[in-house]
Amino acid sequence: MKKYTLKKSIFQKEPQKTSRQFQVDYKNELNPAQYEAVASVNGPHLIIAGAGTGKTRTIVFRVAYLVELGVRPESILLLTFTRKAAQEMLRRAASILDSRCEKVAGGTFHSFANTILRRYATLFGFDSAFTILDQSDAEDVVNLLRTQLKLDTRKRRFPKKQLLFSLFSRSVNTQETVKEILTEDYPQYLPELEVITNLQKSYTEYKHRYNLMDYDDLLVHMKTLLEKNQKVRDELSDRYKYIMVDEYQDTNRIQADIADLLASKHRNLMVVGDDSQSIYSFRGATVRNILDFPDRYTYCRVITLEENYRSTQSILNVANEILKQARE
Repeated sequence: MKKYTLKKSIFQKEPQKTSRQFQVDYKNELNPAQYEAVASVNGPHLIIAGAGTGKTRTIVFRVAYLVELGVRPESILLLTFTRKAAQEMLRRAASILDSRCEKVAGGTFHSFANTILRRYATLFGFDSAFTILDQSDAEDVVNLLRTQLKLDTRKRRFPKKQLLFSLFSRSVNTQETVKEILTEDYPQYLPELEVITNLQKSYTEYKHRYNLMDYDDLLVHMKTLLEKNQKVRDELSDRYKYIMVDEYQDTNRIQADIADLLASKHRNLMVVGDDSQSIYSFRGATVRNILDFPDRYTYCRVITLEENYRSTQSILNVANEILKQARE
């Protein structure tokens, strides 16, 4: 006969500390749902937070809570949509607790990837002093290659540098092929598909030859580094034991994969976002990241922040009626 044994919950291994030992009175500073999110430490967590529900406040207090528990600030990683947002959150956490919170690793996926890739650049064929191309520089490189290949002198209309770079970037961030993007949005350029694809290949080779990366490369190489090198993946997962991702609904597939890989050893990943608000699909962001999170993390704890501090009830009533029509 098959035996059934009780599996120990991943949520039972949290550091222990009585409320009297805390410098901050978290329970009274937060509403019940916010406090649950703040005091939930180990394991995967999905925090659904609509506009005006105190999302940022919750993240700030969780940083302070982790530090008060005795977690080393350097082992906490906060990934946000902008570097300014991360700096402000850590500043606020420090004002709540103390300066230890400012030692937390915080920033965007791109800035974090930049830091890590410079440390391990030689593992994927780059020098640690690689140069980062901003959008204007990247477009100029594309235009240089476009000119060298004499694509600017063709009789048939050919995309300009801005559109070409946009195609390449969108292909990376959405993980769609150039053909799929052209078919959907620029069918007039489909006859040039082979030439555009070859130009994309030349652009990639040029960057590698001259030790250059654009912003998309930071994410691509970061993901590849974590996927292909288990030693590095384990080192980083050991270093960053508690990972939080803000504005998760606006992450793309590559960013979600990076977060998953960083949390591969401990699974202490908390993602925070609004499943009814995703406005950066044109940059490759996909709301599926937040909708499918419970499927990727079977034992994840879902906490919903529903108490609104920004809008009047009449506005919330209208919003709720509209959201009733949502399919998911």
